[in-house]
Amino acid sequence: MDGSGRNYIRSERAHYMCPNMHFGILARILSPYDAEKLRGSVRALQQAHPFLRSLIAQDDGGALYYQAQESLEIPVLEKTDVSAWQRDYDALASRGWDVSRESLLRLLVYPGGDGFDVLFTVHHLLCDGRGLLQLVREFAEHYVKGVAPAFVGERLIASLDDLPKKADLPLISKIVVSDANRRWDRERHRVSYEEYLAFEKRFLRENPIKREIKTIGGDELGEILSRCRREGVSVNDWLIAKMMVEENTEKLVIAADIRRRVKGWPQGAMGNCSTAFSVSVRRKNDDLFPLAKIAAMQVSSIRREPQREMLVLACYLRMRPELLDAAAISALGGFDSAAGRFVGGRMFGYAERGGCCVTNLGKIESDCVAEAVFIPPASPANRITWGVLTVNGCMRICAAAPERD
Repeated sequence: MDGSGRNYIRSERAHYMCPNMHFGILARILSPYDAEKLRGSVRALQQAHPFLRSLIAQDDGGALYYQAQESLEIPVLEKTDVSAWQRDYDALASRGWDVSRESLLRLLVYPGGDGFDVLFTVHHLLCDGRGLLQLVREFAEHYVKGVAPAFVGERLIASLDDLPKKADLPLISKIVVSDANRRWDRERHRVSYEEYLAFEKRFLRENPIKREIKTIGGDELGEILSRCRREGVSVNDWLIAKMMVEENTEKLVIAADIRRRVKGWPQGAMGNCSTAFSVSVRRKNDDLFPLAKIAAMQVSSIRREPQREMLVLACYLRMRPELLDAAAISALGGFDSAAGRFVGGRMFGYAERGGCCVTNLGKIESDCVAEAVFIPPASPANRITWGVLTVNGCMRICAAAPERD
């Protein structure tokens, strides 16, 4: 937040004009459904989190910020068949998301039996995956037990000064980003939001996503956890190895939480407080645990070096905001910019679209949420994305990938 009291969009700018920047959590709530009670819980979330009452606005200089509204309704749609949630989720997303006019959260509700299912769908400008899990838990606690979430003032990553020391780009990366900025400045144009919205709808229509969910629980999950402890690796390390073997790759990207690393980050705030970095391991065979051990060493090494861990965030913070806007649409064929094609195609991977990514939100125990599945954002840079969440001893892996003809 600057001196004006506004939360300006800096590192989140990469999510502003990129398709498929929505994701969700489908959760089973352990209490009978009551529409007015649900609305009350949604209002409680809005009172606690200013971004749930905000739209994205632009100041006179073209900078974007979160503008709080006197009144902003979060859409809640009731459905009947929870087995059709993927169809409903895609139908909701396919219309695009105008963040200057629409709430950053949408809800689908499936009443039934002694409880109900609720599908939280958010735009990435609202929060990251762990932020969404927090919202789901706060909603459930309020709905089931009447426990109101505490107010938290939002504070975004505003500059490199908010990151750990020595998190700035290495020299060669600074040169590459500066050159891309100069090339963009010489082009003397920019993507309008109206152009992007038209492109987004077309892209979503022409590039549908399929999802498959695998459930691991009971004795199977217990044995995995025991083996991880014996081998001295984390579940995250095991997931990296599992994806490498199943997707036949030696390189993937993982998302990492940095809430304890960012200066002044308010506990429980919305916004994005995560980074992403690649893990590369030369596979000699398909044995998961030796592979997981190698991955563990590499992840540990990266996380000890802020310059490697924060590389993508430092890149976002040093790049022209309007160039970030042009990256996806230029690389994916909706805008003519050589600088945008270079950044989107070469730096961010939108040209090859062959990446693999896994995000694990960890595990929770809850007497308000019976079960849940994390639906990850299907970035255009990836050929497959895994979203992982474990609730009450049951792990669900949601694999999202573009449909192939």
